[in-house]
Parts: sequence; C-alpha cells; structure tokens
Amino acid sequence: MIRILLVDDHDLVREGLIQIIKMTTDVAVTAEAADGQSAMAWLRKQQFDIVLLDLALPDQSGLHWLKVIKDEQSTMPVLILTMYGEQQYAVRCMRAGAAGYLTKRHASSELLTAIRRVASGQKYITSTVGAELATVLERHASTSVALDILSDRELEVLILLTDGHSVSDIAEHLMLSIKTVSTYRTRLLQKLHMTSNAELIRYALIEGITTQLPVKIA
Repeated sequence: MIRILLVDDHDLVREGLIQIIKMTTDVAVTAEAADGQSAMAWLRKQQFDIVLLDLALPDQSGLHWLKVIKDEQSTMPVLILTMYGEQQYAVRCMRAGAAGYLTKRHASSELLTAIRRVASGQKYITSTVGAELATVLERHASTSVALDILSDRELEVLILLTDGHSVSDIAEHLMLSIKTVSTYRTRLLQKLHMTSNAELIRYALIEGITTQLPVKIA
C-alpha cells in the first residue's frame, strides 16, 4: 500500500483527489493537511511513502515547504500537484528536489500513474515539463536566470498580477497584508528593472509566466 500525505488548502480539491485515489486498492491517503506547518507535524509523527503537495498554501508557498521537507527527510518523494502551469514552477521544483510535477488539469488522467512512479523511486514529468527543462538548459543565460533571482513568494505574486488580480485580491488569497504584497511588487520592479505593473505583465506574458488557467480569488 502506498501511503500518501495530501497537502492542499482547499477541502473540495482534497475530496476530489481522494475520490480519484479511491478508484484503486494499492494507494491510500492516510493523512491530510491544509498548510505546511500541519504537513510537517504529520511527517514528524507518521510514516508515509509520498507527499502530494500543492504550491499555493496559506502559510508559505509549497516550494518553501518542499525545501523544508527535503532538508528534514531527504529521501521522501514529493509529487507537486498544482494549478500552476509547467513554465512557471516545474524547473524550480525539480531543482529543489521534487520527484514529479503534475498540473491539476491532468490529475484525473495521470495522478495514479504519477503516484506509483514517484513512490517507486522514479521521476515523473509530463512531456511539457520535459520540453521546458530542455528549453531552460538551452537558454540558460536568459529567462531562467531572471526568474532565479526572484524569491518563491515574489514569483507567486508576479504570476497572480499577470493573471489580472489586484494587490488587495492577492493579499487576501495569500493571507498577507496589502502592505506586504505591495513590498513584493516593489521588489519585483527593482529586480527586473521595471517601473510599472504594465511592464511586469508584458514581460510575464512574453515569457509565458501565467497560470494558464482561470483562477478565482474571492
């Protein structure tokens, strides 16, 4: 039996994933967490074979918690399952130690295959992720370097700005103050040598930095 720790802050998403996993007998969700702190508490007291981790978590980004997990339990396989398209986070997650990266739009058809492969010690990447990894290697001195200077939270704010969300919407979604999100926006402008949201959005659209999915922030 493959024992899974499922980490996602949306109850309905967790329920949907559990229903997919219940279709088989060799995989089971044995614990759930809605944030990174709770996930770490589970990992410190119970044995799992794989962590299924979302990137958009309320306390810190999933990428932050991926690094914490790998620091504490270096052999724990972590499969990223997220709304964010491959172009934004896949390379960064694989560099940080993720065993696989899967978007939620592919979950119904690929989730069980991805879980089994990652639990067996293999990597799981879609053809899109593989192509993106190859592209990053080919253009090592361009976009990949620009994005590498951004923190995980800065990249998350950039993606949400590009998707058309206001600073106040982003603050509510990330459970941060409007002032904090504004500070992240200022850092983005400084690091990317830009002066306005329009420039940030134009840059992000040119480079494909977007969720590529409709995101509701309420």
